[in-house]
Amino acid sequence: MNRVKGIAMILSGAALWGATGPLMEWLFETYGLSVSFLLTLRLIIAGVLLLVFLKLKKVKILSVFHGGIWVRQLLIFSVLGMLGVQFSFVSSIETSNAVVATLFQFLAPVYLILFISLRHKKFPPKYQLIGMIGTMAGLFLLLTNGRLDELAISGIALFWGVMVGLAFAFYTLYPGRLMEEWGVLLIVGWSMLFGGIFLGLVNPVFKSNDWPLLAKPGVSLGILAVIIIGTLAFVLFLSSMRFILPVEASILSAFEPLTAMIISALWFGQFLEPIQLGGAAIMLVFVTWLSLAGNGESKELAEE
Repeated sequence: MNRVKGIAMILSGAALWGATGPLMEWLFETYGLSVSFLLTLRLIIAGVLLLVFLKLKKVKILSVFHGGIWVRQLLIFSVLGMLGVQFSFVSSIETSNAVVATLFQFLAPVYLILFISLRHKKFPPKYQLIGMIGTMAGLFLLLTNGRLDELAISGIALFWGVMVGLAFAFYTLYPGRLMEEWGVLLIVGWSMLFGGIFLGLVNPVFKSNDWPLLAKPGVSLGILAVIIIGTLAFVLFLSSMRFILPVEASILSAFEPLTAMIISALWFGQFLEPIQLGGAAIMLVFVTWLSLAGNGESKELAEE
């Protein structure tokens, strides 16, 4: 029964997370909302909501600040992990679309295997090489539509897509000990808050020209939906880990790009070309393979 509950949680979380991509794409295209403004509000508000929730649950939310080493790790994760993943993902949506951005996120296992191989100074096993080659072949078809002389997306979209995978790989590996020591939700809450504050200082949010847009019901409701749906998706994903194995969660999270594809097709009329659709399918198949094969190595590295 618990396993069924866990599967239902991960599928629901993946579907909700996949839905946030098209919603943000709609805000960018319809209202011209900036990435930094949307992301600053999203991270700060979601972080505060999580921390308030934990406080109501009698969690000592300030306990993580009692040790300097934990504070340093938390700040690094907040900027390079939480903000890095969110900013690169949202920028990828803005420069391409929600489907492509979500698929780029699934390159993370390739980066993880390469990083593990470099750190241990070992050549990747044959099954991992096959998995990486298959994943990159699928990506090639997705990006070029099978034509060697052109890219189906812009250079800047390709850049942010690559950054999504790299940031997600760092996000996966770095905070293992931090979350084990202090709990997942506490670290996520503070990292969202700190990441949002950092972005709001780098791109001064109070000077943003986007504030008047909040007077439009579509914008304010859209941002609120992104915050609520995204936070709920994250909580469901993390909660599912109590009932199912990490590798099962990794495989079932492939529901994210499928959700983004369906919603984008129905909402925007965006359809991948047949060759691109085949490339996306190949990517998902081989990423699933890499998740199965590399789960042990990733866990081992995270514990070191």
